[in-house]
Amino acid sequence: VQLQASGGGLVQAGGSLRLSCAASGSTFSITAMGWYRRAPGKQRELVAAISSRGSTNYADSVKGRFTISRVNGKNTVYLQMPSLKPEDTAVYYCYADRVVVTTTFRSWGQGTLVTVSS
Repeated sequence: VQLQASGGGLVQAGGSLRLSCAASGSTFSITAMGWYRRAPGKQRELVAAISSRGSTNYADSVKGRFTISRVNGKNTVYLQMPSLKPEDTAVYYCYADRVVVTTTFRSWGQGTLVTVSS
């Protein structure tokens, strides 16, 4: 599975961005998809995840602000990010899990930079 992420950029605090991540290749066995981020000097953090059935999970820092969604027919996952804060500045990476028999394989996108100025 190959993932292509897009939508990052520079925005002022309070602004909005929408990240997109499109999967291609062996997409028929994709289960969960989601987003991680890595801020400068910090560890990688799970931002949001969504199962193939639409169940979602969010980091406490973004719960109630960000919304993850997916279009299964298009194998695309989105992250809507309103009310952005400077602490949301990070490189955002999408992922997709693919299950083969009993083994889960994770593919990663290339990362897209989100910079929120104060």
